[in-house]
Amino acid sequence: MADFLKPNKTNPRGIPEAPFIDKVENVVKNPETDFEMIMQMFQQRLQQYKYMELSKKQQMADLNTKIPDIEKNLDIVGHLKEAKTDAEEDGEDEIETNYELNDTLYTKATVDVNKLDSVYLWLGAEVMLEYSLDEATELLNERLEKNKEQLRIVKEDIEFLRENITTMEVNTARLYNWDVERRKRAKA
Repeated sequence: MADFLKPNKTNPRGIPEAPFIDKVENVVKNPETDFEMIMQMFQQRLQQYKYMELSKKQQMADLNTKIPDIEKNLDIVGHLKEAKTDAEEDGEDEIETNYELNDTLYTKATVDVNKLDSVYLWLGAEVMLEYSLDEATELLNERLEKNKEQLRIVKEDIEFLRENITTMEVNTARLYNWDVERRKRAKA
């Protein structure tokens, strides 16, 4: 019985593929003693899939927040590099730029071009490090690609989980309907 729920296949991250019940009789050998336990096992697996889906959706939401932030930081570093180059070509010592303090508040800054060689990046866990403009661009590009790949994987897992949730819901309905029919026949 429990062997029926052991996965034949898994996705690349090890999420087991849900079995499909073709014939309930092949799964429920002794309806009087096995049915409730088997139904409970299927419902438990269904809940596991739903929990994994919820977890993956949260992970996707986090990535959908991180990716635009990384892109914004890349744009800012690119703007600083371009502004520095333009100022040096024009023989200027300073550039004036706007920057974001928070989501709705911007202010102006005057930056000395001769000292504009690096930026500070938040790495998380209250850690900020200084990087040269080129190193910052490289680091941010690496993080962007990593996060985009992770987002692709998470979306793939969510799709896999949705398919398996549907399969398990169909299995549960088939088990239930089979038991209703079996009980009707037993009464008749």
